[in-house]
Amino acid sequence: MHVVQLRVSPTRFRFNHRYRGDLLRMSRRRLRVLTLLDTLRPGGAERLAVTIAARLDPRRFESTVCVSRRLPWSPLSELLEQSGVPVVTLNRTHRGAVWSWAPLVAMLRRRRIDVLHAHMFGSNVWGTIVGRAAGVPIVVAHEHGSRVEGRGFRSAVDRELVARAADVLIAVSESDRRRLIDVEGVSSAKVRIVRNGIPPLPAPRVDLRRELRVPYGAPVIGALTVLRPEKGLDVLVEAAAQLMMQFPDLNVLIAGTGPEEQRLRRLVAERGLEQTVLLIGFRPHVADVLAAIDVAVHTSDREGTPLALLESMAAGKAIVATRVGGVPTLLRDEEYALLVPPRDPPALAAAVARLLRDEALRERLGREARERQRRRFAIESTVTEVEGLYEQLFASSGRGRREACFRP
Repeated sequence: MHVVQLRVSPTRFRFNHRYRGDLLRMSRRRLRVLTLLDTLRPGGAERLAVTIAARLDPRRFESTVCVSRRLPWSPLSELLEQSGVPVVTLNRTHRGAVWSWAPLVAMLRRRRIDVLHAHMFGSNVWGTIVGRAAGVPIVVAHEHGSRVEGRGFRSAVDRELVARAADVLIAVSESDRRRLIDVEGVSSAKVRIVRNGIPPLPAPRVDLRRELRVPYGAPVIGALTVLRPEKGLDVLVEAAAQLMMQFPDLNVLIAGTGPEEQRLRRLVAERGLEQTVLLIGFRPHVADVLAAIDVAVHTSDREGTPLALLESMAAGKAIVATRVGGVPTLLRDEEYALLVPPRDPPALAAAVARLLRDEALRERLGREARERQRRRFAIESTVTEVEGLYEQLFASSGRGRREACFRP
């Protein structure tokens, strides 16, 4: 992967949805797109951003990824390397290191970047400031759904800074769109829904049940997620304690790393579940984990359209998920999954127990969820929408109009 280290000393428009994409394609040169992220940790938002950047049509787009903090190893680095997408890192060490953004401003100007696409709150804020300071024609801010509702500081920043400076705010679900408009006060003209999508899952590489020495025929449930407080994994541990009374040979796999790991380990020990609840760390090949489980469990307190949920659907797994954010639109209860209230261990345990007992229901829900993911949430659709959005926005920008006038 081509990594660039940058080191330094300490006309607005309203999006018109009636544009026809085939009339707006810039056929004379490729659009220069920079994707801005805080880190390359393998969370859902980061994975989606990198996947889009790597899959942009190289005949129409020149793609670069900028990571503002120090660049650790990540499987996302390998994806970018395989795709030939260069990565720039700013080596920003803390939030107050404002000077770390200076080389990005210089690069945006020097390379005449056409589109800056920022992802998540911090990068959205800095992306709009830096993008406008550098004269980038189009700035896109991408919300990923995991946000406490309210009218606090972040909502005010979204409304007064990000929404005013960006050309478009992307929401990943209708519920997130409504939150931006109704709760945060963002103009509806600025908000566009682009639903998340995932590539096809590869075949499993290892037999995880054998690796973990799970007894043959023992029920296995699991969660794949970053271990953060809003993921509600303490509820899964509490539900596991209740399920053990009905399924004494139950195995619960939690795949991921994050700031909640030590607290979860303490909770598991307090409940005496060390042999039942296994924190197996980060697993780069999610297909290995999904192949090992009977029921996929998603216990978040808030979500948009989580990639982990889409991956569970793609694997054809029966799903129990909390009824939050964009999840009820993604998965209708009893049709594609079983939905339960957030923060309710008894309800979660009852839904999981129902699926573990009813093989026919597990198979039906898994089959229907897999077909829905293939029809509605493929990565190709997401990338196509983003590509069309870039071209439509740029064609209406000052630079785009000037270039169109001078095209032979």
